Amino acid sequence: MPQDTTTIEISKEYLHFAAAHFTLFSATDRENLHGHNFQVTLDATARIAEDGLTFDYNILKKALKALCDELDEQVLMPTQSPYLEIEKDNQYTFIIFNGERIPFLDRDLTLLPVRNITVEEMAQYFLDRLRHRPDIAELDVNHLVLRCSSGEGQWATASWQHQSTEQAEQTI
Repeated sequence: MPQDTTTIEISKEYLHFAAAHFTLFSATDRENLHGHNFQVTLDATARIAEDGLTFDYNILKKALKALCDELDEQVLMPTQSPYLEIEKDNQYTFIIFNGERIPFLDRDLTLLPVRNITVEEMAQYFLDRLRHRPDIAELDVNHLVLRCSSGEGQWATASWQHQSTEQAEQTI
């Protein structure tokens, strides 16, 4: 009997977060600090089991919601940008860019292990965070496609495909 698969699309209104950032264009050029209402969606492809189910996709919904909640109402800054330096004292975290020393309270700032705060990086960040959660890694999911939007009509997509043993042998 063939192994039927299906794609579950998770696109809930509550999968969003409001965050401030600035995009870095070069060592001397950046946007002004501003905010977006980001939205995320996820497609998960998996085999349909004998009972007609793929997996408990509430696990994915809860994980996405938790990630959104972590970033909600925060200023997001990248830690892997070659253009920024980050310094701390006992009161503030300073983002240093092209001679500017920009102070933030720790409670308002989230530092992310990305190169820039863009929808491209945010989509990959969310996907990586999901993939490394033990409760998601144990799901029988073949393919994940995560989309992140910073506003209507502006999306970035990151995807992951499970590499089967056969595929792994072909790449060796």
